[in-house]
Amino acid sequence: MTKLVWTRDEILADHLYAKPHLEAGYRLHGGFDGEGRYVSPRTLNRWPAIRAWEQALKARGHDIVDGSRTLLARGSFPNVAQQSFLLAQGFGETLWNSLSVTGVVEARGRMLAEAEAPDFQSAIDDDISATAVGHLNKGLVRAHGLDEGGDGVLGGHDAMWFAVRDMLFGKHAYPHAQVPESLARPETGRLMPQLAPEHERWILLLMNVLMIEVRAERFFNFCTDVMRAPQNFADRRAVALHAADLVDRIRQDEAPHVGYLTVAISEMRGFVWRGANGGKIKGAEFIDPVWRGMVHWHAVANADFECARAAREFDAMLRARPDGEALVRRFHDLSQKEAA
Repeated sequence: MTKLVWTRDEILADHLYAKPHLEAGYRLHGGFDGEGRYVSPRTLNRWPAIRAWEQALKARGHDIVDGSRTLLARGSFPNVAQQSFLLAQGFGETLWNSLSVTGVVEARGRMLAEAEAPDFQSAIDDDISATAVGHLNKGLVRAHGLDEGGDGVLGGHDAMWFAVRDMLFGKHAYPHAQVPESLARPETGRLMPQLAPEHERWILLLMNVLMIEVRAERFFNFCTDVMRAPQNFADRRAVALHAADLVDRIRQDEAPHVGYLTVAISEMRGFVWRGANGGKIKGAEFIDPVWRGMVHWHAVANADFECARAAREFDAMLRARPDGEALVRRFHDLSQKEAA
């Protein structure tokens, strides 16, 4: 019989590693098996649990929400060709900034390790004990936070991104970049008045985090493509290729985050909820419109805003050169060629 109920210790359990994970002077989570393959942290039981909950949900006739990169209506900006152009022109600081900012933002995710979700069972008619939602406080959210910000001894994705940066450029190659306050959709007032505020806040948190993870997948591809492009980092190709491998390890670590978040949100769609007014309501009635709005904000509205802001910054940087106008034209031509 498929196991659907797990303890907190089981969800947080690690594999036995044959070799620790050390890169660029950082002690990192995860490790390597006897054949030298990277194994993500806290996935001994977490992955089997996520897959079991997903299969159980499908067996009950429910769909799994799309948590793939196909949700993103816009490509990376700059794109790979534009970033390669910037590197060739000596503007390595742009990529250094992106890697540094990503590391700082990942470190903020450590707050999930101490977060406590509200009692969802009190608002749901269905028994949630054998679901992902029922395990949010039984290790799922804590594992996510530890993955992002480390456990105080071993670094998480924050340190892994800093290691990638240090491999390519050095730790202090440029001044520290300005870090955005948040990547999440801003508060817009009550979107699910049928629910208690604490349940709404957590549903929105899970949706925001899922879309941030989806956007991260696009950044993984951008980074590995830039690092593996033969014209980039020509004087340290082996280092750049190794840095790309480290990005792939982060990508591997992030997969269970997308996994449990898509399952949990999908379960919430299928549950029968007890409304704040005492009535009962199917989750899809209030989850679906809010999810569509969340996807649009991350994939279109905010993407367009950030692209326009970044374009102004790149233009100003390029125009500071004597041949600045020509550089600006060449930079934007690379975007048009990719679109074509």
